Amino acid sequence: MRIAHVSDLHLLSLQGTRLLDFANKRWTGGVNLALNRGKHYQTAVFDALVDDINAQHIDQVACTGDVTNLSFESEFVFARERFGRFAQGPANVTCIPGNHDTYVAKAAGTFERVFADMCSSDAGFAATEPWPLVRVRGDLAVVGLSTSEASPWFLAYGTIGAAQLERFDRALADARLADKFKLVLVHHPPAGPYTRKWTRHLRDHAAFAEVLARRGADLVLHGHEHQDLSSTLPGPGGVSIPVRGIQSGSYDPGVDAHAKTGKAAAHAESHRARYRIFTVARAADGRMRLVGEELRGWRPTAGRFESEGERSVAAA
Repeated sequence: MRIAHVSDLHLLSLQGTRLLDFANKRWTGGVNLALNRGKHYQTAVFDALVDDINAQHIDQVACTGDVTNLSFESEFVFARERFGRFAQGPANVTCIPGNHDTYVAKAAGTFERVFADMCSSDAGFAATEPWPLVRVRGDLAVVGLSTSEASPWFLAYGTIGAAQLERFDRALADARLADKFKLVLVHHPPAGPYTRKWTRHLRDHAAFAEVLARRGADLVLHGHEHQDLSSTLPGPGGVSIPVRGIQSGSYDPGVDAHAKTGKAAAHAESHRARYRIFTVARAADGRMRLVGEELRGWRPTAGRFESEGERSVAAA
């Protein structure tokens, strides 16, 4: 089975918005859009990413949030339309929200409504609360959490919350997932140095880690930092659970990025749009294991995504 991980797309549509709509935290976000974000996060790059994924024989697509910039209704509708180009269809595209998807409190619930067919649990796992979602696709079990909340101005933190963590614990312990490859999706990094960046961190990352240490999982994917990040968290018996982050799937540093120097060049290269393909298969011991990865990146001068290398992962 091949799984594509994408994140932090920031698809923009301001259709129908009014100046009054920016009379809140969206004012600072709007300034950022005008000066920086709007120049680099390009719908055309995301469309190229979708085309590339559709050509790679991908079974499942996992998106770890921030599909919008300022959580306007028009942005959600526009983003969902673009997601409709995935050949895998809504049943095989799973998307969770990020902090930008509840940029202000009045936007709460909009993601769940517009992306309902991509963030709903299977019927056998449906509950009164939408999160975490649980989807079983053959030998794969996808468990998606929401850390999306309206934070104060200039902050971008996230919280899972005690009630959702309790449901997360029960989901991972469900006997129906016992022989599945357990893939956990969360927007904010739950491990590594960014858990200490208090202005934008996952506030209850330690409680999340406690659940994984008790129940286990096979792979945790996140976004938020727009960087290729790799870490681990301990599972039952001290087994290491890989935790992986990825860059924005729509960031275009520009065709002149090769001419930049110093920090500007480093930023352009490290943040250039990418996505990763994970391959999982059943190993000799009968368990589903991660057996390979491929990183694919946007090439501005070529106008397409290309492979940046594959890596085999021991299945033992």
